Amino acid sequence: MKKIILFFVGFLARLHILTPIRVAQLKYMYMCRCCPHFRHPHDINEKINWLKFYGDTSQWPLLADKYRVREYVKECGFEEILIPLTGKWDSVEEIDWDKLPQQFVMKCNNGSGDVVVCADKGALDKVLILQHFRKTLQSPYGILTGEEHYKSIKPCIIAEELLDGSTQPNKSQSLVDYKIWTFDGKPEFIVCYSNRHNNYYCEIGVYDCNWEAHPEFLRYTSHYMPEHKLMPEPACLGDMLCIASRLSKGHPQMRVDLYEVNGHIYFGELTLTSSGGYMSNFTQEFLDKLGRLTVLPIDKK
Repeated sequence: MKKIILFFVGFLARLHILTPIRVAQLKYMYMCRCCPHFRHPHDINEKINWLKFYGDTSQWPLLADKYRVREYVKECGFEEILIPLTGKWDSVEEIDWDKLPQQFVMKCNNGSGDVVVCADKGALDKVLILQHFRKTLQSPYGILTGEEHYKSIKPCIIAEELLDGSTQPNKSQSLVDYKIWTFDGKPEFIVCYSNRHNNYYCEIGVYDCNWEAHPEFLRYTSHYMPEHKLMPEPACLGDMLCIASRLSKGHPQMRVDLYEVNGHIYFGELTLTSSGGYMSNFTQEFLDKLGRLTVLPIDKK
């Protein structure tokens, strides 16, 4: 039933029968199980949607573009945390497999959940990968979520070096993703994603900036599972928070995603619309708390 409803909403959105804000309202009601108040927002989901439709989103296409955001990170003085780029192509026909290393990560610059992790180029099903990215490039991202800023991003495919995840804390089977919630340059909470299994499920934990765990803020699902063991404080936590502060300054709310490998910090991405503004894996208490930390232009009047 869920897929049918979302398909129907998406179908109407593609035909421009539903405006982006109407798509957002319907998706919000379905995902969050309540009526949205975008004009007079309270929690973080509502405030993200206020920013999407009534805020200044002029910088969002740059910041959400996984390729062009590298320029922004460099300008902020953090070139050393960028994962080395091994390729960039505007179409699947341009991909030169011979120039790629044996291991790499390939993804679109304007999507979500379309990452291909290649641990051995020799075993890669190139035909399947080409089909995957051809379809992804032809499917404009953001229509189903009311995220208009993605329309201003020129789609491309990029490849980055595959980071060594063999020494991750708690023996995580994937890189630990430190998602730092910041508010106009002030970090407040870190949401850790570990033991990812493709897009099926992962373990999740919430910590404050003193690295105190807050499992009470989480709603576990078949996709978001509790951590089997509390995550140890990263060795570079202080530097991570400084980086997140600098990158997010001037934005009412932003999620800065970072990795730590063998004592070195790596940049993941910047997210202005976490889960599109329809987060359902946090308690209402936590959503309200993040909402209070998000000071909108209308809050300053």
